[in-house]
Amino acid sequence: MADTCIKPLSLAWLTAANTHRYSYNFTWLGVPIIQFPQDILAIQEIIWKVRPELIIETGVAHGGSLVLSASILEMTGGGEVVGIDIDIRPENRARIEAHPMFRRIRLVEGSSVDPAVFSRVAAMAQEKASVLVILDSMHTRDHVLRELELYSGLVTAGSYLVVLDTAIEDMPDGFFPDRPWGRGNSPKTAVHEFLRTNRRFAIDYELENRLLVTTAPDGFLKCLK
Repeated sequence: MADTCIKPLSLAWLTAANTHRYSYNFTWLGVPIIQFPQDILAIQEIIWKVRPELIIETGVAHGGSLVLSASILEMTGGGEVVGIDIDIRPENRARIEAHPMFRRIRLVEGSSVDPAVFSRVAAMAQEKASVLVILDSMHTRDHVLRELELYSGLVTAGSYLVVLDTAIEDMPDGFFPDRPWGRGNSPKTAVHEFLRTNRRFAIDYELENRLLVTTAPDGFLKCLK
């Protein structure tokens, strides 16, 4: 999108929508999915293009994102989703396990940056021809940077490392008074620090510019090699 007026308007809308918990309005195949519709479409596009054998997602919440990934994999004809969360609540686990797409989902309870958890997930990624990673757990700079350092090595060439909620950095100061993250301490700050030393990844601005409204500005990282 060449119109430079659109981007600030999109950010203003995103900021206003976030004050009303807009991302909590949606479901995917009957399961709550805490995502903006534009990002749901973006993830769908990426999965369809990459055709990963394994998708690793940090952050489970209600399970809608896992079901989204699993349902697209169902249509590509193969693949599995691994969902990692430090606390998978019993009602959410029950909902996920009862869903028809659960046959493509594996749940791992524990911190995504715990060495034992990472080792377990890394073993699942061994010998997979294509691996996609989506980071959406704790949104502090230190946590996301550690996730990037760990999970980036599992992403295969041509696939993506998606970092959600980088838009936290673009929100006004004090926008998250009850959270440990905010401007200067966000997924986007982690992404930019990561990219200063890692040359395997580059931001896919073409995808971001088509979305216009996204919670992941600078967060769609394509694996180049």
